[in-house]
Amino acid sequence: MDAFGDLFRGMRAQGSLFGSSTLTPPWALRFVDGAPLTLCTVLGGGGWIVPEGLPPEPLRAGETVIVRGPAPFSFVDEPGTRAEAVDCGEYCATPEQGGTRHRVGWSDSCGVPGEGATTLVVGAYAASGEVSRRLLEALPVVLRVASGGGADPVMEHLAAEVAADTPGQQVVLDRLLDWLLVCSVRDYFDRPGGEPPAWYAAQRDPVVGAALRLLHAEPAAPWTVASLAVRVGVSRSTLAKRFADLVGEPPLTYLARWRMTLAADLLVERESATVAEVARAVGYSDAFAFSAAFKRIRGVSPSGFRRAGALVPGQPAGPSARPQGAVPATVPAPLTAVGGRS
Repeated sequence: MDAFGDLFRGMRAQGSLFGSSTLTPPWALRFVDGAPLTLCTVLGGGGWIVPEGLPPEPLRAGETVIVRGPAPFSFVDEPGTRAEAVDCGEYCATPEQGGTRHRVGWSDSCGVPGEGATTLVVGAYAASGEVSRRLLEALPVVLRVASGGGADPVMEHLAAEVAADTPGQQVVLDRLLDWLLVCSVRDYFDRPGGEPPAWYAAQRDPVVGAALRLLHAEPAAPWTVASLAVRVGVSRSTLAKRFADLVGEPPLTYLARWRMTLAADLLVERESATVAEVARAVGYSDAFAFSAAFKRIRGVSPSGFRRAGALVPGQPAGPSARPQGAVPATVPAPLTAVGGRS
């Protein structure tokens, strides 16, 4: 697993909510689900995405936007439309309830599309945990992906499956949403003028990219800069300088932050695990050293974090803030070979 792919482990689609509609002007749809991420794809026609508190943005045929929640947003035929807004989500299934249900009030086709009709496909995406938070914090409120990118092959499959009612539909929709999300975010980071996180761009470097893959593949291993350099095939000084230059922090500082991200999700998702067991799972043989590192990086003790529960962006702390049924991040099982270096 690489540093980019690792961030999607806590955002696996399961029982994702999809909807589609063929709209004839004027229209105004207001999405009030409060989902952490909502994907909107226009298969034909066009309209405007209106995030709360931000300027309207056009959305044309073949384009996709990912809107970061939980604030409501609208999709309208034009800014200042005369259409009365229809709230989408209030009377509908939510992602954590499971099952694919079209949103009440707008999901049914309006018959034969007329001139100027727009076909919209929407997927609401549930997310929880600190691994997911790391991805959400790297995204703007509205992430736009124009047609012609890596997400294009998904569109025809998505449109056909949303309209179908066949066995296994939910599994197919979940996988298509995963595919669309990953491709869209990757296209956004890769495009000219994009602003990807430093670690994302660093993955393309043959030295630093190899080091990042090792740290993410074996986060609990007893890494030192020297041992990491040996595995990568360069000198210690070369790795240390190149990593700090491209990522913005030393290798073991990066590793410590990633370990604490994994530990944060473990503390919440494995409620029966002791702090010592969590410490061993992320590479610390000494629970006291782990607790000190966790508090230094996260600002709260492991026990305090566990009591507060996982945080979902835009929602208060506490176990009730996590969507029920959300898929937890995959983290390493407790290991016997540990390092505890940070």
